Amino acid sequence: MRTLFWIIAIFALAVGVVAIARYNTGYVLLVLPPYRIELSLNLLLVLLLVAFTVGYSLVRMVSGTLRLPAQVREYRVARRRQKAQATLLEALQEFFAGRYARAEKAAASLIELGEHAALCAVLAARAAHELRAFERRDAYLAQAAKLTPDDGAVRVVTEVELLLDQRRFQEALALLKLLPNKHTAALRLELKAQQLAKNWEQVLALVDQLEKRNVFDAEQAEQIRHYAQAENLKRKALDSRALEEAWQRVPARQKKNTRIAAAAAQCFIALGGGAQACRIIEDSLDEVWDSELIGLYAESEGEALRQIERAEAWLKLHPRDAALLLTLGRLCARRELWGKAQSYLEASIAIEPTYTAHVALAQLQEKLGNADSARRHHRESLDLAVGQLRQITGGRRRMPL
Repeated sequence: MRTLFWIIAIFALAVGVVAIARYNTGYVLLVLPPYRIELSLNLLLVLLLVAFTVGYSLVRMVSGTLRLPAQVREYRVARRRQKAQATLLEALQEFFAGRYARAEKAAASLIELGEHAALCAVLAARAAHELRAFERRDAYLAQAAKLTPDDGAVRVVTEVELLLDQRRFQEALALLKLLPNKHTAALRLELKAQQLAKNWEQVLALVDQLEKRNVFDAEQAEQIRHYAQAENLKRKALDSRALEEAWQRVPARQKKNTRIAAAAAQCFIALGGGAQACRIIEDSLDEVWDSELIGLYAESEGEALRQIERAEAWLKLHPRDAALLLTLGRLCARRELWGKAQSYLEASIAIEPTYTAHVALAQLQEKLGNADSARRHHRESLDLAVGQLRQITGGRRRMPL
């Protein structure tokens, strides 16, 4: 439709020009002594139009000739960029498809072309790492560092991730210090590095930051905090003052968590703080019952009669808890309440026979002078231990299958 409009417009213009020229009788007189040139006005207009057209064409031709080298260069650059983009796409496709050798080859060729060189050096480093070619990987990372000395976030994050894959967490932490403003991915890598380095106080600080950035939900963040708090307490197990200070820094709501309470109780027991361990266990069990934590209650060596009363109160709420019955048996044996101790231990074994319960009952029978019964329970505890060992070793043998 547009072409038809232009054709009609050109024909209309031509008809108009012919009509005007037909009735135009003017002329032009050029005097250049001794010559006189007389032309019709129509012819002069036609000559001027032809001259303009020829001149414009010559100027365009000369301009095009002068610009030809630049156009050739631009064409070659455009072709090279197209080829580079195609090669980069190929390298990415091969990398994510798991064909790391091809990905490395494609990325290395782009480095030589000088197109996306820094990015391709990082990609080649990742591919070489997957191929366990660590020398080539380090060479690519060095190239990336030279190509982007000012903005090396991509290289730093990549190198940190690859170092953590080799558990070289100290080097990874040193590299992360090069990033003045850490984004979320860098913080996650730092959290992993701090966990591997067992810097639990730094882990706690990083979890708070990552939770604010919605990396973890509340439940995931709490799980990490509980683990970090427990491990941090275990590291203070050789210094009672440091342990007490670390325990005081634990938030009140976390002190009742069974994992944290168990770690703290074990550490206080090891340092002779049985009374403190006893309080920690009681506070935690009053909040949330945990059969594994109750096992430490007999080891806390607090005031035995008070502990027995407390444990018997728990027994009303958990009458079939084998670990609680075992704890009561051990507490009664410590106070030489032989009859009650035997009853509790036998009740524990009846619900769930365990190595610890059989050993405790065997020791009790030895004190009561029942040698045959003691030998029988020692034998049964040994059978349980052997059975557990066979399950563990059998599971390990089956793992490769």
